[in-house]
Amino acid sequence: MKEITVQELDNLQKDSYILIDIRDEGLRAFGMIPGAVAVDCDTEEELYSRIDKLPKEKILILYCEIGRRTRDLDESLLPAGREYYSLKDGYTGYIRYLTDDEDNRAEIKLKSEECIRKKFHKQLFTPFAKACKNYRLIEEGDRIAVCISGGKDSMLMAKLFQEIQKHRQCNYELVFLVMDPGYRPENRKLIENNAATLGIPITIFETGIFDAVDTIEKSPCYICARMRRGYLYSKAKELGCNKIALGHHYDDVIETILMGMLHGAQIQTMMPKLHSTNFDKMELIRPMYLIRESDICEWRDYCGLHFLQCACHFTDTCTTCHEDGTTSSKRLETKKLIAMLKKENPYVESNIFNSVGNVNVDTVIAYKKHGTRHHFLDDY
Repeated sequence: MKEITVQELDNLQKDSYILIDIRDEGLRAFGMIPGAVAVDCDTEEELYSRIDKLPKEKILILYCEIGRRTRDLDESLLPAGREYYSLKDGYTGYIRYLTDDEDNRAEIKLKSEECIRKKFHKQLFTPFAKACKNYRLIEEGDRIAVCISGGKDSMLMAKLFQEIQKHRQCNYELVFLVMDPGYRPENRKLIENNAATLGIPITIFETGIFDAVDTIEKSPCYICARMRRGYLYSKAKELGCNKIALGHHYDDVIETILMGMLHGAQIQTMMPKLHSTNFDKMELIRPMYLIRESDICEWRDYCGLHFLQCACHFTDTCTTCHEDGTTSSKRLETKKLIAMLKKENPYVESNIFNSVGNVNVDTVIAYKKHGTRHHFLDDY
């Protein structure tokens, strides 16, 4: 299919074309091009059928995440009699085009910081500070590697760390660490642009993880995630850090709890901090632990920011890589299940979150501690 660039799209009359987003629901949740029409389809035949119902006089411009799926569509199978284009580099190309504009960087930086102090103080800064205090995540003399993947969560985490450091409750240092596992140049540039826009002084180091897992057929995302974690620990330790901070939020926690029960037959949670088993005297902390994803999205949209969602070069439909081996579809299903339950019970999210802090061991059949299994009959 013929390609059209974002710049060329800007030169077209707005009413002369229709933008069609063919990405999956999980990716669309992280942003769409304004005015685009979402087309859910499992097969190309279904896509073509949906397209045939759109106004005949309009130019149709299709886009996916990076432009590969739409570029490779067989145009001969599309309904005849109309003009089709694939948006070059897809949604990623669109947001990279927006972040290339250096003129409004100072304004965005100021807005992103002011709204954390004012408009979103209760939703973002307060729960961030509360998690740091309640779970003792920041301590005197710490040197923390703030790990930035390029997405909305880790970028906001970096801004919150910058803000809380101004309060000087204790003395600690920050290193804003970005690992490049083999990103395409345009994806790496997007991360660099966003960091520059937000005033985050990042340190980038390169690894060959993507190439290393390229030929792995079984659970490549799981292995990739584990390798990335190991490289982050190793680089952080090399830089003199004693902690790495990851951007997991409240919704990640409750989804992980529920997925463990439904798909893993186990009760466990994503801890706010934990000791590394392979790197001596290193800790992992999650200061976004009490922040809701909806509030992160509202901050992102209010500031007019556009972030990298997935830079994986293996697939156009990967929404996020999870170290527990769960797929993005399972996480999305769990998110929808929680939303459905919330309609009947507005406290369901907090109940799930609090359940792992209210465990009654006297009523548990069995549990594990330090890898040793204990059964209720042991002391019956």
